[in-house]
Amino acid sequence: MAEITGRFAPTPSGRLHLGNIACAMLCWLSARCRGGRMLLRIEDVDGPRCPRGLTDKCLSDLDRLGFDWDGATVFQSERGDVYQAALDRLAAKGLTYPCFCTRAKLHSEAAPNLGDTQYIYAGTCRGLSAEEAARLKALRTPAIRLRVPDEMIAFTDGLCGTVRENLARECGDFILRRSDGLFGYQLASVVDDALSGVTEVVRGADILTATPRQIFLQRCLGFPTPAYWHIPLLTDAAGRRLAKRDGDTDMDTLLNRHSAGEILGALAFAYGILPEYVPASLSELLSRFSWEKVRKKSGGTVRLPEGFPKTQQDNQRI
Repeated sequence: MAEITGRFAPTPSGRLHLGNIACAMLCWLSARCRGGRMLLRIEDVDGPRCPRGLTDKCLSDLDRLGFDWDGATVFQSERGDVYQAALDRLAAKGLTYPCFCTRAKLHSEAAPNLGDTQYIYAGTCRGLSAEEAARLKALRTPAIRLRVPDEMIAFTDGLCGTVRENLARECGDFILRRSDGLFGYQLASVVDDALSGVTEVVRGADILTATPRQIFLQRCLGFPTPAYWHIPLLTDAAGRRLAKRDGDTDMDTLLNRHSAGEILGALAFAYGILPEYVPASLSELLSRFSWEKVRKKSGGTVRLPEGFPKTQQDNQRI
């Protein structure tokens, strides 16, 4: 059997929060409990949104919580040539085309894709002649889109079961490189997973709709498809969605009010790994982890234990 290789791939556009740490924990436990490798990738391909200062804080937070990694950390901001090579391969197969649509035009002509921040692209630029594309390129730098088929892409998620999406009808031709030159999430993620030998991807259920697109892109590039586990949304003990504005997800705040063991223990309880809330290190959780325990908690949201996270008032009373 091939060695299990997992990865945690945060985007440092803000501080890590509890949802990120839950994902990192489940990724790490899933790979380590089977003797596999665990990789760290920083998805900072959008440099203006991901300053190095936030990346450094992300790395520090993970270290304080006890995570360790195999191999060097990969920074997407340093891999533009790799993504361009993949884009060139797709172009050589006739699978891409330039798109000159402005954001305003897309919003005015396309209906939003339910549950996603993207829009179903109507294929406005798909049939442009070479002459028309050259004329428009002299006026505006285009984005690059991938041609998608009118067919169903299906896969079985480890927690969500069978997922199906018709790319043509539910998302349309999607962007691989933006008009400002930045590479799209779908392309960068697929290329890095494949070239790093990733065999399983653990991430939030909010990314579930991106997976059929990535599977199609893997097929176009001749890459294998990893196993997927999309974990449920995390809420507080009352079922309230955690929000940065409430100050209860920021790792600065959390690590000032809780030990690393308290944070990991709370997340392990929320996702069913522990039957009660007790502090626990990653090494202590290894023997307790199984996806079957997490699966029993899936299908909606998972809740943190009562009294976690502590508030400023809680700390003052203590």
